[in-house]
Amino acid sequence: MIEIHGELTRHLKELHLPAFRECYRSEADLARQESLSHEQYLLELVKRECEERAHKRIARYLRESKLPLEKNMETFERKRLPDKVNGLVDHLLDGSFMDRNENVLAFGNPGSGKTHLLCAIGQILIQQGHRILFTLCNLLVQELLIAKRDLKLAKVLKKFSRYRALIIDDIGYVQQSREEMEVLFTLLANRYERGSVMLTSNLPFSKWEQIFKDPMTTAAAIDHLVHHSIILELNLPSYRLEQSKKEKKTGGRNREL
Repeated sequence: MIEIHGELTRHLKELHLPAFRECYRSEADLARQESLSHEQYLLELVKRECEERAHKRIARYLRESKLPLEKNMETFERKRLPDKVNGLVDHLLDGSFMDRNENVLAFGNPGSGKTHLLCAIGQILIQQGHRILFTLCNLLVQELLIAKRDLKLAKVLKKFSRYRALIIDDIGYVQQSREEMEVLFTLLANRYERGSVMLTSNLPFSKWEQIFKDPMTTAAAIDHLVHHSIILELNLPSYRLEQSKKEKKTGGRNREL
């Protein structure tokens, strides 16, 4: 029996089946106790292996997503959202918008929770098995510029295409030069009807010419994003400001005590 276990362990290691290797003995004992068939025993092992691989895959997707993991749905106060936006969020959480290559555009004042909300949605989508990438817009533009300079822009765009959704944060803060505008537009055009873009912006569309400089390019960029899109209007008071006021108020009371 020892020889059988040793040989079986070697083969399972060679086949890269760590969950099988870890639990086949305990599952075999359970199968004997419950008089399970060979097929039922094998099924339990296969299920354990699939669960372990899914767990590792999700952990890998979370690491590569570059999402700030503290910005999750547990730490987001959905009760602050208008009913209409809450309904849209429920719709987004099933992930079907990515099957239709729809975009998600979150607009609102600084501190209104745009980034937190999209990051929280992104983490839930990853838990469902989807690959998501988060990036600040200014860092994204710099990466695209370097790729263009090195004649590797097509390669970088192909890398981004592996993600079901690309979360671009703070597009309104970037005041691009013409060259920067061109590479950002190239990315948006490349993902048009091929992959979802989720972005946050403090600027309404009427002011996007500040970003893309050229009226025609601005109109084309907006058209690519809006054609298949879900728009989240988060015109809410700053959450950070509200928290700061609460903390100051609490601190004042403590000093009085």
